[in-house]
Amino acid sequence: MNIPESTLKRAADTIRCLSIDAIQAAKSGHPGLPMGFADVATVLWLKYLKHDPKNPAWADRDRFVLSGGHGSMLLYSLLHLAGYGVSLDDIRQFRQLGSLTPGHPEYGHTPGVETTTGPLGQGLATAVGMALAERMLAARVNGTDDGFQPVDHRTFVFCGDGDLMEGASHEACSLAGHLKLDRLVVFFDSNAITIEGSTDLACSDNVKKRFEAYNWHVLEVDGHDYAAIDRAIRRALRLTGKPVLVVCRTVIGKGSPNKQGTAACHGAPLGEDEVRLVKQTLGFDPDKSFVVPQVVYDLFASRTASLHRQQLKWTRAFRAWRTTHPEQAVAWDRHTGGELPENIESLLPAFDPAKPIATRSASGQIINALAAAMPQLVGGSADLGPSNNTVIKGAGDVSAGNYAGRNLHFGIRELAMTCVVSGMALHGGFRVYGATFFVFSDYCRPAIRVAALMKLPVIYVFTHDSFYVGEDGPTHQPVEQLAALRCIPNVTVIRPADATETAAAWLAALRNDDGPTALILTRQNLDVIDRNDCAPASGLDKGGYTLWQSKEKGAPDVTFVASGSEVGICLAAAKRMSGVNVRVVSMPCRELFARQPAAYRDAVLDPACAKRLVVEAGSRLGWEGVAGPKGKILSIDGFGTSGPYKDLATYFGFTADNVLALAKSL
Repeated sequence: MNIPESTLKRAADTIRCLSIDAIQAAKSGHPGLPMGFADVATVLWLKYLKHDPKNPAWADRDRFVLSGGHGSMLLYSLLHLAGYGVSLDDIRQFRQLGSLTPGHPEYGHTPGVETTTGPLGQGLATAVGMALAERMLAARVNGTDDGFQPVDHRTFVFCGDGDLMEGASHEACSLAGHLKLDRLVVFFDSNAITIEGSTDLACSDNVKKRFEAYNWHVLEVDGHDYAAIDRAIRRALRLTGKPVLVVCRTVIGKGSPNKQGTAACHGAPLGEDEVRLVKQTLGFDPDKSFVVPQVVYDLFASRTASLHRQQLKWTRAFRAWRTTHPEQAVAWDRHTGGELPENIESLLPAFDPAKPIATRSASGQIINALAAAMPQLVGGSADLGPSNNTVIKGAGDVSAGNYAGRNLHFGIRELAMTCVVSGMALHGGFRVYGATFFVFSDYCRPAIRVAALMKLPVIYVFTHDSFYVGEDGPTHQPVEQLAALRCIPNVTVIRPADATETAAAWLAALRNDDGPTALILTRQNLDVIDRNDCAPASGLDKGGYTLWQSKEKGAPDVTFVASGSEVGICLAAAKRMSGVNVRVVSMPCRELFARQPAAYRDAVLDPACAKRLVVEAGSRLGWEGVAGPKGKILSIDGFGTSGPYKDLATYFGFTADNVLALAKSL
């Protein structure tokens, strides 16, 4: 598409003026990024980005991620001009309650937003997951001939100094370079300004050398020279074998006579007087706001129409491809359809009550049983696959140039892993899990929170779930992590009591398509509960259920409530109590239990029984309401200590003898 430079400039200046008008009207926002990167954005969106505003879910669209989400008015201006249904009225309502234009872009809220970006670095790291999913899906459905390839798109990212200072960018970009994700193109807004002032205050990295060391192609360009930007993008699209970083030398707040190039335009409105000066400088009427010249509307409309024709052409070719490539079409449907096998329960292994097994080991067997019927199930660990038991046997490893495997190796990069699995879920085509030791969920937590905000159906496998880690000591013994995860809205935290509940937990995780699920699993062996004597593990679907009761009828005199490894301890103690009606409640998931009707919750936690003993090898936070005013909680509210786990169980009181004594004291 041949566009005169003067027309490109008019489009870029329109983006600048729309952005500063919206920010000024809101009396808050970040004008510097939209003004400084408008030229690069204009060239990319008008000449290269492949998408269709009339079909935002087009499977083969390019993914565009604005990692510096504070510069959201750049994206909202582009979405408005491209025809994504973001109106001028929506832009006038920038940052206002209920608007389509919140302060930072939110996935699922505004059409055309590919991922929620707020915490710096996470957008870039999530985009690595999108680029990885594209390569992995292509390896499964694209043919070896030179004909139509259904998966043939790229991931484009805009990032800034803040993104590259955050550790998430190091972890993710190192992994991207190692995997040679050459469909990933990142544009670095190199303006040397952050909120406090010049980047020299805190950073002197050589970004070019840094990314070359990561095994990236690195290009450099004047971010305000339209012809140079065009050449750089064309070159980036020709380069293969590595991801590409385009270092764009820009001026923050470009076009502001008094504030460009300074921190003053980073995170605050320019002010009414400066807005007028910007418009005069750029050739816009200073007395008018939210103005889009017709020539700019026409320019974007022409591009959008062309892209729509391209999407329709792809759709026709895709339909023909399905007919001529039936096996690959089946693979496409399995990966993109999202359906679970009809007989999924029958796929699960059975566990022998005579053979104790750690829930992490049971999980490994379950993963492999499910993987045989779910080719879309992929995942890996942050260098702990053998310990987390997350390896899909015989399925191959994902590596540079070999994306057909199913086992992902994230290295010791927990935050990047959590961002990458989110990006893969956003891209589509896979049901993905990531794993590490539970104590390291602290490294994952920022990305878990954003995944929960986006309602992504990702699965986290966290093993070594309590002080039973033993000799490694308090640095590796999670105490507060259960409470920390449970307090994140929309995260389903499941801590199964035994191998059979672990199978039910995996089913619950796979059926949860409305947010992340965290499976919390043991290092140590646990007895497999004999279900002939106890309720079936399917009760896990409701979060908590009556596992065992000494008398069939009547309100219990004492109720034990526990999760995970402590359920077995409570069951052993309860069976030693005589002369009273004792109930043992397994509560692997407080979130699921809280969603049940009050009648069910009262049936499990009978209000007539005030004598309750809650037992969990972690912080008591959140259990107070379950225990009630007359109940007791056996928990750990300090740190653990180093020693053999059986000695620690006695030391902390997590034995059947101590639990029995506490119950009797009620």
